[in-house]
Amino acid sequence: MAQVERFSYDNAIVRKFAYATIIFGVVGILVGLIAALQLVFPTLNLGIPYTTFGRIRPLHTNAAIFAFVGNGIFMGVYYSLQRLLKTRMFSKGLSEFHFWGWQAIILAAAITLPLGITSAKEYAELEWPIDLAIAAVWVAFGINMFGTILKRREQHLYVAIWFYIATWVTVTVLHIGNNLELPVHLWKSYPVFAGVQDALIQWWYGHNAVAFFLTTPYLGLMYYYLPKAANRPVYSYKLSIIHFWALIFIYIWAGPHHLLYTSLPDWAQSLGTVFSVMLIAPSWGGMLNGLLTLRGAWDRVRQDPILKFMVVAVTAYGMSTFEGPMLSIKSVNAISHYTDWTIGHVHIGTLGWNGFLTFGILYWLIPRLFNTKLHSLKLANAHFWIGTLGILFYAIPLYWAGWTQSLMWKQFTPDGFLQYGNFLETVTQIIPMYGLRALGGTLYVAGYFVMVYNLIKTIQAGSFIGDEAAEAPPASTWAAHHGKEHWHRWIERRPVQMLIAATIAILIGGMVEIFPMAMIDDQVPRIESVTPYTPLELEGRDIYIREGCLGCHSQMVRPFRSETERYGEYSKSGEFIYDRPFLWGSKRTGPDLHRVGGKYPHSWHYNHMYEPQSTSPGSIMPPYPWLLRDELNTSNTAAKIRALQTLGTPYPEGYDQIAVEDLQKQAKIVADNLRKDGIDDDKLEEKEIIAVIAYLQRLGTDIKPKPQAGN
Repeated sequence: MAQVERFSYDNAIVRKFAYATIIFGVVGILVGLIAALQLVFPTLNLGIPYTTFGRIRPLHTNAAIFAFVGNGIFMGVYYSLQRLLKTRMFSKGLSEFHFWGWQAIILAAAITLPLGITSAKEYAELEWPIDLAIAAVWVAFGINMFGTILKRREQHLYVAIWFYIATWVTVTVLHIGNNLELPVHLWKSYPVFAGVQDALIQWWYGHNAVAFFLTTPYLGLMYYYLPKAANRPVYSYKLSIIHFWALIFIYIWAGPHHLLYTSLPDWAQSLGTVFSVMLIAPSWGGMLNGLLTLRGAWDRVRQDPILKFMVVAVTAYGMSTFEGPMLSIKSVNAISHYTDWTIGHVHIGTLGWNGFLTFGILYWLIPRLFNTKLHSLKLANAHFWIGTLGILFYAIPLYWAGWTQSLMWKQFTPDGFLQYGNFLETVTQIIPMYGLRALGGTLYVAGYFVMVYNLIKTIQAGSFIGDEAAEAPPASTWAAHHGKEHWHRWIERRPVQMLIAATIAILIGGMVEIFPMAMIDDQVPRIESVTPYTPLELEGRDIYIREGCLGCHSQMVRPFRSETERYGEYSKSGEFIYDRPFLWGSKRTGPDLHRVGGKYPHSWHYNHMYEPQSTSPGSIMPPYPWLLRDELNTSNTAAKIRALQTLGTPYPEGYDQIAVEDLQKQAKIVADNLRKDGIDDDKLEEKEIIAVIAYLQRLGTDIKPKPQAGN
């Protein structure tokens, strides 16, 4: 009789992550729905600092990505890893630390982001103490995962585990690389890199956070849960090999496609475009491998809601990974960038790929954890159709809005003038599309609550299996391999070598793009007239970041006639050398601000921040009355100057000692200017609004701008 070892799988940690996934899914999509409604009904910003669109948008993205999807990844990995390796998790203590540490990070994000504590980097807004906590928890997860792999009872590593390994090492590299920053105090830091260099590193991170947090781990989950749900083997082993290695090598190069037509050097933009287009092949290889796994099982798909969710998820993955490379072609990007088209594209991936695959896994997993059947297949089917309808109502109006925006921005009259010189006309035109998007979000939320009810009833009907009994031959029974076998089997038996190979594959692209930008000075030509921000402007810039203004306003005039006519001279890379962080933006809900300096009087900005509709009738921008009410905090101004000096900003030696005095002098000049226009609030020169006005009036004035059309 063959030797067999008996052991048990730890389902308790899987249940914890499953519950966290369900709970934070509610939080993430409800906050997203509120943000969507604020674009239709600006009064829903409520007139208080903590609930404005600029502050809750990053709360929504972080909740959706790291709370909902993050917990979903860990739920799926902890369940599948044990069964694929035929062993219990390496350390229960590390599992518990991982779970509670991750939830503490989410709680910290939920507190700090509405407070305006943010580093302003897309998908990496959390400040440096939380970044350190993320690193600690992520390392604990890695030790636990690799410890489990090394004590496995299954010799070969299944394809899902390849993706788990690549995810762990790449997220580690991305997190460290993008969060090289110098703390000023507990909740404020400045990035090591500035301007164009910061932009490249951020989108190397930002694009690959999508790739290696929202894609590769979910591909691993697809490779495990889709065959399990269908009770069929994966379609092609060879295709999975090509899919894996090609994907992780090519993906890492594609980040610069977020910066086309910006001040990033052309060579980096071109590299991003070429590798983005190449991504279609491995991405669709994975999609086809998933869908063809269901060959001959389509009758089951029509009846099984779990398979329905998974099929639509994989299809959404295919559609978004076709659209992404298409948007990376310069002629298409010239239309799409800064519009809602990109938002629609992103949500096909998040709502369809991540959301629906998570729902399918939950419907499959929860009954097994509780040794029962799903409470209601009818409710699961209802959820599927409501959710699918929600995605369609969400995405299609945003595509419509994006094309409308771009066409209106670029339209000229026969006489050669901008057809829509007032940017606000392009905003009010798409509000009905925003309304339809909010309807789609409402449907998606409604379907989610149907799932929550269904899963609660399933849990109540079952009995939880905390330690699931299992048995398998020990590792000592592994046979020596002397005969001919597929070449890839060699590395599948060697997880450390696979880790090293995956690390090399993902480092090549990053090094080729980042090292020249970071090490060669002439990649960013200097402009003699560009000087560092004054202390008052610096404080105003930090308030601008705190309020999330960059979520709706770009600071990058691209070299298109439509943009130079509307805004002024196109942006040069040398203008951003003191920008930490860079603020080029991802979307224009409002006009670009890079040349706004000197365009309006101080009093216009004052009134615009107090009541946007008073200067821009029909605006959907929230009011910021607290900026006129709250005193400017200058207690950290000197520390900010010292930190920036350390990073190379050429303030004079000892300037930190007189920075606040200089700030007060400039504040008085701004306040006196406002008084001339009849604005004379009590202690006006001490208010935050003065710093914001000083910053806005500085923007784009370091070089002489061209005359601008009306906005």
